[in-house]
Amino acid sequence: MEILLIRLVESLLMPPGLMILMMLLGSLLIGRFFVTGKILVVGGFVLLIAASLPIVSNNLLALLEQTPPLNATKLKEQRVQAIVILGGGRYADAPEFNGQDTVSKHTLERLRYGARLQRQSRLPVLVTGGNPYARPVAEAELMRQTLEQAFNIPVKWVESASSNTWENARYSQIHLKRAGINRIALVTHAWHMPRSVSAFEQQGFDVTPAPTAYSTRARPLLLQFVPDAGALEDSRKALHELLGRLWYSVRY
Repeated sequence: MEILLIRLVESLLMPPGLMILMMLLGSLLIGRFFVTGKILVVGGFVLLIAASLPIVSNNLLALLEQTPPLNATKLKEQRVQAIVILGGGRYADAPEFNGQDTVSKHTLERLRYGARLQRQSRLPVLVTGGNPYARPVAEAELMRQTLEQAFNIPVKWVESASSNTWENARYSQIHLKRAGINRIALVTHAWHMPRSVSAFEQQGFDVTPAPTAYSTRARPLLLQFVPDAGALEDSRKALHELLGRLWYSVRY
């Protein structure tokens, strides 16, 4: 129930939910409170357009994607002991997988890069991702299956109790502490890296960031100012991360 409530609140605070809510509220108020209603309607519309512009979404993501790509030699220099790959969601009831769950696109991107690092370093791998919606299989188990069956990469630890990034760090620490491991390479999306590093460092890990799937990209200048559904999604991702960092600072 807590997870569902958090997702509902998040939907109302993120694009496009916030803008739609502003415009709906403004439409209800405009008859009795014309100025207030008009401000809400126009403000919601302007914010929705702004969030849909690549020039806005790219600059928001650039605030987060400042961690440079990992040089594989740094794994040895930093004496990294294990690779930790964070889950990024599931593809539920996939028809082409006989109606079973499998990993999402975001999770697959992280697994692909984690597999590359493991082949280069031969370090042990931990996958972390829980099951907050009580699906038949936890996300980390789906990750293990994909790494072992699709990439032929062995997985040593499966952390399946977590429901967010902070819990990824907390419960991974329990597994790795038993093995005497505190120096890790952390694999996640570049835009997710700042919040992830902070969460794992709070659990006592020495973190070497291993970002993947950078979202910022060059476009022709004219197209930077043309509304785009992908740009709206990128703005949402960036604002989700910024809000998440604020939430973690308050709660944890």
